[in-house]
Amino acid sequence: MTIHETGTSGAAAGQPASAPAAQAAELRKVYGSGQTAVVALDGVSATFPAGELTAIMGPSGSGKSTLMHCLAGLDTATSGEVYVGGDRLSGMSDRKLTELRRDKVGFVFQQFNLLPTLTAEENITLPLAIAGRKPDKDWFDAVVTAVNLWDRLSHRPTELSGGQQQRVACARALITRPAVVFADEPTGNLDSHSSAEVLGFLRRSVDQLGQTVVIVTHEPSAAAYADRVLFLVDGRIVDELRAPTADSVLDRMKGLEPGQETMYTPVGA
Repeated sequence: MTIHETGTSGAAAGQPASAPAAQAAELRKVYGSGQTAVVALDGVSATFPAGELTAIMGPSGSGKSTLMHCLAGLDTATSGEVYVGGDRLSGMSDRKLTELRRDKVGFVFQQFNLLPTLTAEENITLPLAIAGRKPDKDWFDAVVTAVNLWDRLSHRPTELSGGQQQRVACARALITRPAVVFADEPTGNLDSHSSAEVLGFLRRSVDQLGQTVVIVTHEPSAAAYADRVLFLVDGRIVDELRAPTADSVLDRMKGLEPGQETMYTPVGA
């Protein structure tokens, strides 16, 4: 299968518009061995263009989070290749991989993972503090403005709502100007109002800040914020939907069943 590019709607911060933010090439992930082996990813190839928001959806156990963790360098594939910002992850030393995750990858978890003793501002700038770098004032201002947290920067996590905490986590993921931000069920612990706030920020980070975002979600309403949706079943990409709406995503999801045969071919393959 040929890796394809589906175009870009903007350049991600710090990299050429022509370079994909992330790529998976024939990615395979197997847990265990022999008769007890579980194939989580079965030859996944996909390109994530710079300056786009991509949603990954599929039934429970389809490999969504595994794919995201492999793309982010949080897990190692059994075979195949992963590229982030043009860098190949396989064969990378632990030190280089740590640097790549720190500098080129942002990650937003379902759990907010904020440090309770730090203020919102300190949580946002934590990745830079760990790297011994000071934040770029213009970029910090742009991120905080986009996330609408100027009046909460001095507050600690216990003084923030769930939606505000997740927006802090999103800002933290963006503060290093990474090649790509991965968000694993970022609205899973939020009410509908807070979910819309967080998804709106992720959308604006693409449209206004030129970032690249990949989210895993099970909510059609969340996927509707994306430029495209990739559908996984049994560890394989079986379909792709551009300019999604909540209704069109729901219709596609209804037709996805584990064990189905797929004739999906990426655009340009």
